[in-house]
Amino acid sequence: DPQVIGALKELVERGEPYLATFMLKNDERDVDAIRDMDEVHEIGVFSRIMSIYVSPNPEDKHLTVALYPWRRVRMKRIIGSDKDLESTTAASGLDQQALIVSESTEDSAVEEAVSPVANAASVLKAIKLDYNFTALEVENVEDEPYDAKDPTISATMSEIVSVLREITTMNPMFREQIHHFASAQVSKAVFENPSKLADFAAALSGGSSEELQDILSDLNVATRLEKALVVLKKELMNAQLQNKISKDVEAKISKRQRDFYLMEQLKGIKRELGLESDGKDKLIEQFKAKAESLMMPAEVKRVFDEEVGKLAHLEPAASEFNVTRNYLDWLTQIPWGKHSVEDYDLQRAKVVLDEDHYGLEDVKQRILEFIAVGKLRGAVQGKILCFVGPPGVGKTSIGKSIARSLSREFFRFSVGGLTDVAEIKGHRRTYVGAMPGKVVQALKRVQTENPLLLIDEIDKLGRGHQGDPASALLELLDPEQNNAFLDHYMDVPVDLSRVLFVCTANVTDTIPGPLLDRMEVIRLSGYLADEKRAIAQKYLAPQAKETAGLEGAAVSLQDEAVDALVRNYCRESGVRNLKKHIEKIFRKAALKIVETGVAVEAPASTPTQTASEAAPETDAAESSAVASDTSSAATADGPASAKLPSRMVIPDSYSLDITAGLLKDYVGPPVFESDRLYEHTPAGVVMGLAWTSLGGSALYIESVVEATGNGNSEGEQ
Repeated sequence: DPQVIGALKELVERGEPYLATFMLKNDERDVDAIRDMDEVHEIGVFSRIMSIYVSPNPEDKHLTVALYPWRRVRMKRIIGSDKDLESTTAASGLDQQALIVSESTEDSAVEEAVSPVANAASVLKAIKLDYNFTALEVENVEDEPYDAKDPTISATMSEIVSVLREITTMNPMFREQIHHFASAQVSKAVFENPSKLADFAAALSGGSSEELQDILSDLNVATRLEKALVVLKKELMNAQLQNKISKDVEAKISKRQRDFYLMEQLKGIKRELGLESDGKDKLIEQFKAKAESLMMPAEVKRVFDEEVGKLAHLEPAASEFNVTRNYLDWLTQIPWGKHSVEDYDLQRAKVVLDEDHYGLEDVKQRILEFIAVGKLRGAVQGKILCFVGPPGVGKTSIGKSIARSLSREFFRFSVGGLTDVAEIKGHRRTYVGAMPGKVVQALKRVQTENPLLLIDEIDKLGRGHQGDPASALLELLDPEQNNAFLDHYMDVPVDLSRVLFVCTANVTDTIPGPLLDRMEVIRLSGYLADEKRAIAQKYLAPQAKETAGLEGAAVSLQDEAVDALVRNYCRESGVRNLKKHIEKIFRKAALKIVETGVAVEAPASTPTQTASEAAPETDAAESSAVASDTSSAATADGPASAKLPSRMVIPDSYSLDITAGLLKDYVGPPVFESDRLYEHTPAGVVMGLAWTSLGGSALYIESVVEATGNGNSEGEQ
């Protein structure tokens, strides 16, 4: 408030620097003048203005006043008119003081005081003329009489002094204030005067405004000492808690520093003794050892040496360190110069292919040609084959059989719905979490340069904003280019000329022309009824029987039942649906056997017998020892096998033949009854055939005669 600031400066200039300060009852209020006695507490402090500080910043209009307190005063009333001011000043004499409301901070209102001199009224009138203020009448307040030798007072004073000493050992701020106060001449009088000691202790503490005002308003010295001691004790507790927190933090920091120094010393000792090298040096040695076991091309070796040199000059905490480390890890994980030994035995290849698949003569013949050419040349080059056919004809499974017949490693990945080129070509190393494409990952997995890579669902490639994967496959599946395939992450040429690529597709219409031109297409048509019967009896039925727990049981699926399944239930080109129906039949048979109580529990074999049967005759003594240990463990721990369900067996006397007449009970009514609607097709009806990539069906095509006319006649036909 400019009026209050001007009044304060006027008091100092006129040689009357005296004030009485009062605490505001509401700490949140911010006023600079007292208009009502209820705004402040009744008891305040009469003080002298020691100095006034003005901010050097011209924009800062605040004023800082340093006060020296003298004694307590009590507010009596607000002085209104000038006559009232003159009468109050004249009547006050030397004992009373007329006060001017001049300033209040966040928690106090300041009132100006005029010394009890003859011209007090004139000074007040002159200031009031220049500054609008409210004068107050106050009176001095004295402490209640007390006995300085009272034991309670003496004990409380001693405790306050003791607490002050304890706080000074913990809080440097307290120590500085007490040291500054002790250097003054009045320090001895303070520590010997109970009233002043209570005020001094309260002034040092950081109590709330209510607690401090309560101590200021208390005129009973004994109770004032007790209240000051309570506030001081709180300050001691805060200092102790602060000291404890500080010590805990220092202890943690000291422990970390100690562990760090000890670890550094341990590393230095091990390094001097040659027991262990530095982590980065050891990592570089490991990379170099891996590189020596590989036959890297010259260009790859040059890149490897550059990256190792870069890693040696990087700090482990740097972000580039992990990027370079991961790159070197991938660079040394690719099987440079490693390839599996291929088998050129035609007879073995025929046996393997016939074991896994029935029919598919075109595919088997192409693989045998591939082996024969490699046997004549002494080396096998990579090829790109594409098997096209409806679902369920064995396109994916034939890839595994080809790899087994050639003694090659097998890796499969599907590109159906793939929209990101990075899955094929890899990510740039600048990206977080970058990694190579699927082809490089496959080489790392199989650890050979001549695996069989099966690219499934190549006709279902997607295309998004990340690029066109079909275009990325052009380089991969081109025999003239894939001898130097460039992955974005590796950034070095990778030789894929020895890789045998096998792709699968349902149709060729959705495969881009340039990509289809690079592949050798082999079409797999659907199976005939005779082929399906042979596949069911040779492959599907034994697998389903074993899965249903009927292995060794006299449960058989008759040929006529298989023919009925193919004719009335499973007319698709492949055998996937036929496999599902056969599995369902054997599951129903297993359910029937269990429900009728035919199956019985298998006889429990003792651990000794099991071990004796499994062990060779030359190790009879060793097997008996193992059996005795097993038997004792089973006895000590209890019958562990009792917790597991016991296996059930089907007697040899039981047999179940599933015929065509029983299929309705196992798989429901037939789905397809007959293709022939007419014994003799009537006029206008002919037999037709509908064909798709997923299969076909016989259809009747009927012509219908429609009548047309112009509306005026009966019509023309």
